[in-house]
Amino acid sequence: MTMNVTVRDLDGEPAGDLRTEVFEGTVRPDLIRTAVLAAQANRKQDYGTDPRAGFRTTAESFGSGRGMAHVPRTQVPGNSVARRVPQAVKGRKAHPPKAETDRTRDINDKERKKAIRSAVVATADEDRVAERGHAFSAEAPVVVSDEFEELKKTKAAVDALESLGLYRDVERAEEGRTIRSGRGKTRGRKYRTPASVLVVTSSDAGPSRAARNLCGATVTTAREVDAEDLAPGGQPGRLALYTESAVAEVSER
Repeated sequence: MTMNVTVRDLDGEPAGDLRTEVFEGTVRPDLIRTAVLAAQANRKQDYGTDPRAGFRTTAESFGSGRGMAHVPRTQVPGNSVARRVPQAVKGRKAHPPKAETDRTRDINDKERKKAIRSAVVATADEDRVAERGHAFSAEAPVVVSDEFEELKKTKAAVDALESLGLYRDVERAEEGRTIRSGRGKTRGRKYRTPASVLVVTSSDAGPSRAARNLCGATVTTAREVDAEDLAPGGQPGRLALYTESAVAEVSER
């Protein structure tokens, strides 16, 4: 079953029609979430404790006959201090994370491809897009002419998004940007930024340089777009902008 999609120019005016099947189908939130979680798990770096952590001590147990527990103790002037065991100060962890643990997740190729197709279909559902919290005044799916791929300046991309009724979502992401709580502030992830517009261009043109600095925006190509781009956090229905060539390329995938 094909869908008739209106292709708009950079001024937001209709510039033609495009018949495609890529936006028709069933949305499978379960498959989408599985694909997103697999992508997140396989991207994580292995982590674990030092195998010798808590064992660098000369503490030894005093043995029986002293009326005290058999925990290793180290001698200090006038006292003895427990070491090494998990319940002791500066002792080892009972069950620490181990670097050799396999934390990856497998997903079948057919399931992953179906999840991507399902996530693309969800971007054409205005109710799902609005449910995610996106602010827009356009009709989904938003398909723009290939002139968008020739833009080089961010100001030009902003003007185009305003004409297409999508820039309100970028402003929403700017207003929703907050400082992260916890230790992550000192580890290169100080701010939490809501996801805004997803820009998908053709692979020949490459990712749009004009839109890459917009707050919360993700810029990718039709060849590289995946379920995590289309459904951040595993929730389908991201506000997306496709170029005409990108739609044809996604259909081939």
